[in-house]
Amino acid sequence: MRHIVLILVIILLASASSCKYFKGKKLFGHKADTMIVWRARQDSLRVADSLKLVREQLQAIENARLDAIRVAEEKAAWEKKNKFSIIVGSFLTHDYAQKLADAYRQKGFETRIIKIGNSRFELVSAESTDNYRKAISRLKFYQGNEEVDSWIYEKK
Repeated sequence: MRHIVLILVIILLASASSCKYFKGKKLFGHKADTMIVWRARQDSLRVADSLKLVREQLQAIENARLDAIRVAEEKAAWEKKNKFSIIVGSFLTHDYAQKLADAYRQKGFETRIIKIGNSRFELVSAESTDNYRKAISRLKFYQGNEEVDSWIYEKK
């Protein structure tokens, strides 16, 4: 009886290992297809790279937003602090305004280009202050030594 059971088990195992059904189910230790594993790994790497790229782009956008806020706050603080500006030139063309601002900057002045709200003009400011009396005295200096046609622009 013992031998019969053993013979039946051996026959069952021998026939089961050759059966296409069991081979298709990979029940008897067939290794996974290496190409499928490689493609799955490549897909996961591609997804990880895409996520990293998106994170970097979002970080760049956030940094640009923070920089824009900082620049706007600095401009507002400068305009609040420097109400009176001594203007040495007024231009419709940005390049001309930039050249004059660079020329005054090379002379050691703290120049700024001021854009007026709805106007196309750009004003070149050689100096700014929050004190009207100081602005008048500095205007006299500029009219006598630098630019005869200098004038004071008051930011409201």
